[in-house]
Amino acid sequence: MSLLSVRGLTRDFDGLRAVDGVDLDLAAGEVRALIGPNGAGKTTLVGMIAGRIAPSRGRVILDGRDITRLPAHRRMRLGMAYTFQITSVFTGLSVAENVWLAARRRVRGAGLAQAVRAALARVGLEGRADQVAGDLAYGHQRLLEIAMGLAQRPRLLILDEPTQGLSEGEIAGFQALVRDLAGEVTILLIEHNMAVVMALAERITVMAGGRILAEGTPPEIHANRAVQAAYLGGDDAADC
Repeated sequence: MSLLSVRGLTRDFDGLRAVDGVDLDLAAGEVRALIGPNGAGKTTLVGMIAGRIAPSRGRVILDGRDITRLPAHRRMRLGMAYTFQITSVFTGLSVAENVWLAARRRVRGAGLAQAVRAALARVGLEGRADQVAGDLAYGHQRLLEIAMGLAQRPRLLILDEPTQGLSEGEIAGFQALVRDLAGEVTILLIEHNMAVVMALAERITVMAGGRILAEGTPPEIHANRAVQAAYLGGDDAADC
């Protein structure tokens, strides 16, 4: 059974159709990558799934419940966590305080401190708990935001460009983290680093022009000629 189902999701902006009738299903425990060239509609689609952008038409269903009209904070309470393409940490607070604020949305009582420690340990930031978040390197801020998502104990974790700004070593650590989470959490990964996508995703959804161009396993997507023409074979192929 699908944990997340999207049906006919469409968004128009001043006469421009950014997302056009998208259908998408994510199975529980799956790692799914969402890729496509700039302007493909990925960010708008994810914004509608997360409740940050209202759809013009279509439905978003989480675990059998229609959540299309629910605001983002209500979706978080139902087990959806979203990390932004641009970091959104509270730079004046400590690393631990950032995670605490995120965790308290889903965790209560004595388990809160434990959830904070566990989330920081999982991304390798346990030794920086007392450091001011604004003093972290950009890559570490990205990892902090992932920890903030994990602390909410999500069923669906949406990661928007999580490896942006990470070093090679940090990317390797991120990949190990996702493999560790696979099966435990459903992950929707929006990522331009194709090496990361091919290494982690069980299935890949490719968008172009606001629509789904192709879906399949990494080998199927790599061999798909339409995908090669629209994306993989273009100028973005080396760094996407």
